[in-house]
Amino acid sequence: MICYLNGEWIPQANAKVSVMDRGFLFGDGVYEVIPCYNRSLLGGVEHLERLQRSLDKIGIENPHSMDEWLEIIHRLILTKEDEDQSIYIQVTRGAPAKRDHNPSDVPATVFLMSTPLGKPNVERHRQGYSAITVDDIRWHHCDIKAITLLPNIMARQLSQAAGVDDAILVRPGDCVTEAAASNLFIVKNSIIKTPPLSEQILPGITRALVLMIAAEQQLPLEEVEISKDDLMNADEVWLSSSTREIIPIVMIDGKTIGSGQSGSVWSQVFEYYQALKK
Repeated sequence: MICYLNGEWIPQANAKVSVMDRGFLFGDGVYEVIPCYNRSLLGGVEHLERLQRSLDKIGIENPHSMDEWLEIIHRLILTKEDEDQSIYIQVTRGAPAKRDHNPSDVPATVFLMSTPLGKPNVERHRQGYSAITVDDIRWHHCDIKAITLLPNIMARQLSQAAGVDDAILVRPGDCVTEAAASNLFIVKNSIIKTPPLSEQILPGITRALVLMIAAEQQLPLEEVEISKDDLMNADEVWLSSSTREIIPIVMIDGKTIGSGQSGSVWSQVFEYYQALKK
């Protein structure tokens, strides 16, 4: 498998990053994951614009222009046989000579790799998935797609220990934010609801595509705060991300959500999303 590291195209097994890299020492960096269908990016520009916003927020100069990023990504896509791929991009603050909390003026570390992106398991989706609610212990800048994901990993550990598929995060005051690695939607009385953008949730590209679909298909949608009570009494609950697309959650904390199966509104949005990939 070929990857891109700091201007070089090399086998992924041979790619090496300095132990002094600030991504390794401090988690000082950001990342993006872009889905590719039939060798074409879905939301590629939007993902790269979000990468720019993340870099701006932590004060790393973007090492490439939009055109340069797209050229690198398309070259990476062509190194693989898979038509559908997941493109991973990571940019860190680089590798200074000395470990220091103060950032140094050194070149950023840029890494890209591609992995196969499987087809959605429609039958499994229609059966639905399960989740638990856990305390949202993340920091207050979740709008930055940072590589420091330990709280998210801990949430996933809790979901695995509970024998469920995911963890939905709840802030103090019973305010539901998102899942361990996905944005959140609920449906109540045929109205789609999702938490509004803030520093406490990631501005998901798939989330934005769902909003676009709802607007184009005239499906009622509100960006409003969602309480844990709203979540538990919803008719439908979905999670959205670039790699998982849109999946229905039919059981939370052992309680059946809605009918206990994927809902009719989810089914509509899921089908419209599949059409975007063609």
